[in-house]
Amino acid sequence: MGRTFSCLLRLRGGFLPIREVVGPVAALVASVVPLTGLQLDGALSAATSGGDDAPTGAGVLLVVKNADSGSHTVTLATPGTVNGLAIADRAVSVAAGKTELIPLGADYRNPTTGRASITYDGVTSVSVGVVRVSTS
Repeated sequence: MGRTFSCLLRLRGGFLPIREVVGPVAALVASVVPLTGLQLDGALSAATSGGDDAPTGAGVLLVVKNADSGSHTVTLATPGTVNGLAIADRAVSVAAGKTELIPLGADYRNPTTGRASITYDGVTSVSVGVVRVSTS
């Protein structure tokens, strides 16, 4: 089955995919923040009930906008171990009506997929996106 783009970000001279649907989990695509800035609302799409995956690395941020009336928890799987012990997953609470920026560092990189695995306790009125900012 080929990948299909479910959301596109309009840029000068074309469109940029910000979400690719690949089975039950959606693959988020990082929007590079240009020197002129990036309108975040255009870089977000609805969170997927089965979870999402995203690129990781220095300067990569998960943007979570919670427009729901209650808080939601975003969980980032931490695939690593320390001395044979599993590292606990990172849970981030996003308050009602708030937007959180969550760093997607290398600690969240799944060695099999090369991407971070993200789940949500609920997706009602939750929008997500990934941005990459320059680290130099």
